Amino acid sequence: MDNPNHYYQQNIERYQAEASALHKKTTLLSTLRIVVFLLTAIGIYMTFSNWKIAAGIAFVGILIFVFLLSRYTDVKAQRQLNKALIAINQTEIDISKGSFHDRNQGLTYQDPLHYYSLDIDLFGRGSFFQFINRTVIDEGTEKLAKALTANVVDGIEQRQEAIKELASKPEWRQLYSATASLIKVETPAQTIITWLKNHNMFLPKAMKWIPMAFLGGTITLFALFFFAILGPNFLGYWLFFGLGITAIYVKRINELSVHTGKVKDTFKQYTLLLNQIENETFTSELLKAKQKQIQSEAQQASLIFNKFSKALDALDNRNNFISAIFGNGYFISDLKNSYKVEQWLKDYKDKVEDWFEVVSFFDAYNSLGNYAFNHPQYVFPSITNGKNVINAIGLGHPLLKTEKRVDNDLVIENEQFFIVTGANMAGKSIFLRTVSFHIVMANVGLPVCATSSNYNPVKLITSMRTSDSLTDDSSYFFSELTRLKFIVDAIQEESYFIILDEILKGTNSTDKAIGSRKFVEKLVASNATGIIATHDLSLCDIESELEDVKNYYFDAEIIDDELHFDYTFKNGVCKNMNASFLLKKMQIV
Repeated sequence: MDNPNHYYQQNIERYQAEASALHKKTTLLSTLRIVVFLLTAIGIYMTFSNWKIAAGIAFVGILIFVFLLSRYTDVKAQRQLNKALIAINQTEIDISKGSFHDRNQGLTYQDPLHYYSLDIDLFGRGSFFQFINRTVIDEGTEKLAKALTANVVDGIEQRQEAIKELASKPEWRQLYSATASLIKVETPAQTIITWLKNHNMFLPKAMKWIPMAFLGGTITLFALFFFAILGPNFLGYWLFFGLGITAIYVKRINELSVHTGKVKDTFKQYTLLLNQIENETFTSELLKAKQKQIQSEAQQASLIFNKFSKALDALDNRNNFISAIFGNGYFISDLKNSYKVEQWLKDYKDKVEDWFEVVSFFDAYNSLGNYAFNHPQYVFPSITNGKNVINAIGLGHPLLKTEKRVDNDLVIENEQFFIVTGANMAGKSIFLRTVSFHIVMANVGLPVCATSSNYNPVKLITSMRTSDSLTDDSSYFFSELTRLKFIVDAIQEESYFIILDEILKGTNSTDKAIGSRKFVEKLVASNATGIIATHDLSLCDIESELEDVKNYYFDAEIIDDELHFDYTFKNGVCKNMNASFLLKKMQIV
């Protein structure tokens, strides 16, 4: 689709029309309920002297009222779903206009010790995570963050196919997100999994038939009372007998009820989402594998979850006073419902984690598919095994608007190292982050901001933002050295694409020049691949000494006493610097 916003606007109009029609239905059903209630009351009043007719009117009236209430509940739920879908489509239009800085920044996942997450605006205000994230459940958000920071190069083509397929299913994705958003859960899935695994069964196996035997006793006593064989006092004795049996386990039942009360909404949400996954047809290997993960049982996972949800609802009824007294007294319902819950836990508690993982996987991958759908002009890199690590035409930064973005071509071979010089604000740092995002997005399986791209997969490691740490009692310079040591150690184990921005800033110019040169020489000797941006032009001399080192630059020109940048990646060494000009221009000196 050339312009996804057209699709979103059409959806908004369609869902608004449906929501309006559903609102009229709910109003009509509410009115009919009132009318039925009044007619039933009047009918009972008019025929009160004939109890058979009055009872018949009451029975029919209650049936119709319950039917109308059920229809009202269904239509109201459909309207809420439509309103959620309207909000989803409006959000997409707003984000496309740059309004996303109030969304989750993902700062929890920002790790200074990670290979690149601190350096490339992956998290934080205005970050890629903030721009791409459409997850609805917390576990999905965490899985999305892990996908962006995984730094893995295996299975890229399988991930690409999965993302392409989800991109082609915008209605299914939106329905999934809208359904999840209608149920607010408070208990994280991991907390639930821990409880399930640690729960100790407390009801004996005999509890399978004891409630049925007790029910038989209750029916027998009521039959004897009805035929006046026993007096009502026996019903009272039986009531206290049932309450006494329940009291034996009441403490453990209370503990179970507390836990199940917390997880009930989560299971309802996951039941609906599992049902949507099970009933969709997928063709990509990764999505089919995830779907199979929840279809390995004789029953579908959604049906198993639904069975558990009903057991939880039944146990929750114990909070009703009448149900607690008469339900336990005559049917020992707490024991019966607790036994059902425990049997479910016994049969399925070890599988719940897998099912939760599948739901969170689709929640995360829906965000990736949504990103691909929103950027039809981007390309999925062709995965190669040639000498070029990246061969991209029209490579741009994915967070810059098209009208402001200057795209560049990039060809860098394996074991080549580029030294990039340039004036202040000429585009060096943006270019480094552009290349970083190409690698990260390609490894995730996303389309990249380029006209074309051939990519030989490689892991990314960076040193672009280093800060001192008062907590760790480390200076800025020491923190930077620690980071560089981390890079040197990492490349001894496996290949990385290294991106450095103005290293050794924490020391004097002479020391910095010597140290930077030795560090780049060490990287090249280690057969490393990467790019370093620097203001130190002496570093460019390495090109004449080492064949694998190439010089590139970003230029700046002063025209009519104004500074101009073309943000174009060029071969060679920058000759124009602008610090003195800017100091004068801003009247600092």
